[in-house]
Amino acid sequence: MWIRDNLDLIVSKTLEHLYIAVIALVIACIIAVPLGIFISKRKSLSKVILAIASVFQTIPSLALLAIMVPFFGVGKIPAIIALVIYALLPILRNTILGMESVDKSILDASYGMGMSYFQVLRKVQIPLSLPIIISGISLSAIYVV
Repeated sequence: MWIRDNLDLIVSKTLEHLYIAVIALVIACIIAVPLGIFISKRKSLSKVILAIASVFQTIPSLALLAIMVPFFGVGKIPAIIALVIYALLPILRNTILGMESVDKSILDASYGMGMSYFQVLRKVQIPLSLPIIISGISLSAIYVV
């Protein structure tokens, strides 16, 4: 049986695929979450960046890989870059939506208690928007795999 004869190859390629997917997802989170937090306060900038990310999302994956071959060659690096590009939009969009969805009265109360901007961000706004951010990461994980 073919599966039994090639089980070691199947396992190694599956682990390689998971490695590439995890690396791409981590890089996308490192880029998209801070960027989403930063631009969530700037409406015009968030519209432009979301539009750019949406354009990248519409490019078919094989076409994107074909575009990357002259620059990066064939292998794991272009695959990781392409997967990072595909994972950015859901994480970025949900980070912005999560940050904007925090009730303004909660933010006002936090400032009224004497918290600085970064304290409000770290102790109030990010924890309250975390479920929405995590749903974007989850969606990106599905895209990447």
